[in-house]
Formats: sequence, structure tokens, C-alpha cells
Amino acid sequence: MPSDLFKEDYTYKDSVCHIISDIPQGITAAKESIARNYQGLENYIRTHQIFFHTYDPIPVPNEPLVAKLMALAAQKTGVGPMAAVAGVIADLAVTDMQKVGCKVAVVEDGGEISAVSDRPIDVALAAGSVSLSKRFGFRLLEFPVGVATSSGRFSHAFSFGDAEAATVFCRDAGLADAAATAVGNVVKGDVEEGIEAGIKQGLSISGVLGVFILYQGKVGTAGKIPQIIKVKV
Repeated sequence: MPSDLFKEDYTYKDSVCHIISDIPQGITAAKESIARNYQGLENYIRTHQIFFHTYDPIPVPNEPLVAKLMALAAQKTGVGPMAAVAGVIADLAVTDMQKVGCKVAVVEDGGEISAVSDRPIDVALAAGSVSLSKRFGFRLLEFPVGVATSSGRFSHAFSFGDAEAATVFCRDAGLADAAATAVGNVVKGDVEEGIEAGIKQGLSISGVLGVFILYQGKVGTAGKIPQIIKVKV
């Protein structure tokens, strides 16, 4: 990371985040945004339990904004709204960082990344204990961008599939988060058929720019994928 950037790890309940900014006020803005939107979502869920438990899309509420964006992403991808929680929280934090003047605003929440930047950003792909995990990644050059990965083998998040990694690229992390879940859900069974099903699922979702799938040591890609780079370990 260039020396002129600020970074901080921040955990708020289930949101385990890494924040990067070109100004110190951006770190503060991101932390306040994450806590505020997490609290707003918790308050909403207390009276709308189905929002938390369902694996299917539900009607979109008008407020709070975090729940609205999650439900919109769920409707576009055919999954439950909680599949978008980390991505949406990251998106909202990046928006609040921009409001205080950030030119570089990157928030990674549990592996889901929302970013705007005036310079390239390199991210590593984590896929548990497989040999390729954190040995390669992507150089992000076009912003805003959302990057999200679902795994049926190494993630704490629920998946119906078996992929080591189903990574999706969108303009926002909320949609990428939900779409990665939808893609990961169908990657199972025969390797080639599983990868083909995942790619077909990803490209069927409006707003998905690219799909990268790692399944049983085989890789499949489709759409617009950022430059793949080697990561030093």
C-alpha cells in the first residue's frame, strides 16, 4: 500500500472490515457509517424477522436505506436479502467517505469489497486452504467497483454450492455480494457443468460485469474480468 494512504481494521459486531482512505477523515466516516447502518439494520430486523431468515427475495422496504438496498439486490439475483449485507454496508461506507472528500475509498467487509479510487487497487483472492488461495488476485483499474466472493467450502456464509470461490464484479458491492451467492449456489456436481452453470447464472443477472469461478482446481471466467495478478506471500 502506498505510504500516502491511511488504513485501519475495524470490527463492529459481525462486520469485520478493512478500510483504506487517502485522508484520515475517511477512516472516521467509514467507521461511523458501518456502525450506523448496522444498527439501523438490526432495528429493522427486530420487527421484520423474515428479512433475516429467508433465502428468497422479499418486498423492498422504503427504509432504512441499508435494508432497501439489500432487498433490491436480492430481487435482482433471486436470493435472500442477507446475501447482500456485507456488500451494501461497504457501499454505504464508501459513499460516506466520498462525502468527506475521499479520492480513495476502499472498504472490505468480510471479503466483499467496495471501492472508488484515483489509482489502481490490488486485491487478493482468498479461497480457504486451497493452493491458489491468496497467491493471485485482481488489479482494479475502473471505478466504482464492487467485488464479492462466495464459497461453498471455506466461507462462514451459507451456500448451496461447492465452489472454492465464485467471484463476481459489479459497479457496486451490494449487487456483487448477492450475485456471488446466486452464482455459488449452482456450482456443484460435474466440474465443467458446474462452472458452466455458474457462468450462465452470473451473466443472466443485470449489472454483473464479470464472473470468475474456481471449482475443484479448475477456473472459469466470463464477461469483463480485471487483470489477474500474482500475489506475493
